[in-house]
Amino acid sequence: MHNSTAEAVEFVHRFRQALAHNVSVEILLLPPFTALYGIRQMLHADDPFRLGAQDLSWEDEGAYTGEVSARMLKDVGCHSVIVGHSERRRLLGETDSHVHNKLQAALRHDLAPILCVGETLEERQAGHTQDVVKDQLLRALRDVPPERIRGLAIAYEPVWAIGTGYAATVPHIEEVHAFLRSILNAEWPHNGQRTRIIYGGSVSPDNAGELFGSDEIDGALVGKACLDPEGFAKICEMAA
Repeated sequence: MHNSTAEAVEFVHRFRQALAHNVSVEILLLPPFTALYGIRQMLHADDPFRLGAQDLSWEDEGAYTGEVSARMLKDVGCHSVIVGHSERRRLLGETDSHVHNKLQAALRHDLAPILCVGETLEERQAGHTQDVVKDQLLRALRDVPPERIRGLAIAYEPVWAIGTGYAATVPHIEEVHAFLRSILNAEWPHNGQRTRIIYGGSVSPDNAGELFGSDEIDGALVGKACLDPEGFAKICEMAA
């Protein structure tokens, strides 16, 4: 929850200027709802980034005051949407059932979901990381057919690493990503390697190079560090 529309547009101007013109990487910008239309209006056809949203309603329309539907997001040019971010689970009471319904709504309207899973510090210390991410993954993807699995990304974002400045180690991330791929392969054969699994949690220009050097890490969900357009451009170039 950062930036007015004017500030978000200025961010895109600065990011565009800082980003190398030939950068060969898929980039998504996911601003607050209020800035989506303003950014869409100033995007260029040759911009190497697309637009996404941070959340959506599980309903398509109706008497749901304050909610924003997948159809509305498509209307303002969104390509993707985050579902199940840990801050919404922790601060706003979202359950696995809510996440499942939101993911289904995104798929109904051809929005590519970025499904977030991750454990708390207490769960990690108790040795429950795999149990937690497995439950979150399977409950969110219940009844999703194999052909739709390929259209989503999974973001492993350990709650204890988000915004703290303490990123998970690459060996730990690789272990969790490999485990998530094994679950995907078991439930939806051959989809483990086809599904993009990215990491989120205190990603910065200082650690992005090490993260992207791993074959198990397909990208990053960048939070705090992307508030600096020049720093975010550097992370994107490291990914490329």
